[in-house]
Amino acid sequence: MGTITYIEFDGTEHEVEAKVGVSVMDNAIRVDVPGIDADCGGACSCATCQVYVEPEWFTKTGPATPRERSMLDFADNVQENSRLSCQILFTEELDGLRVRMPESQR
Repeated sequence: MGTITYIEFDGTEHEVEAKVGVSVMDNAIRVDVPGIDADCGGACSCATCQVYVEPEWFTKTGPATPRERSMLDFADNVQENSRLSCQILFTEELDGLRVRMPESQR
């Protein structure tokens, strides 16, 4: 177990006890974090779980796969630190991870 802090566009923070081996998206859905819609259920086919990974965590989450980058092409307000939360597996190394949601997902 560890924690992930999800930050809504307006700055509201949700610190969640996260399960190792579960995606950042599924950890949010489990406790109804607003802004993570996950319409496709984590199949990397909708981009409604986009997050901005805080800079100090970006290298630890690893790079987006080509499939994920293609899906991000359909998302609003994509930034260099954009990731699909369904594609980030929570590990012990990510304990304390902080991600922000784009305004379009409020």
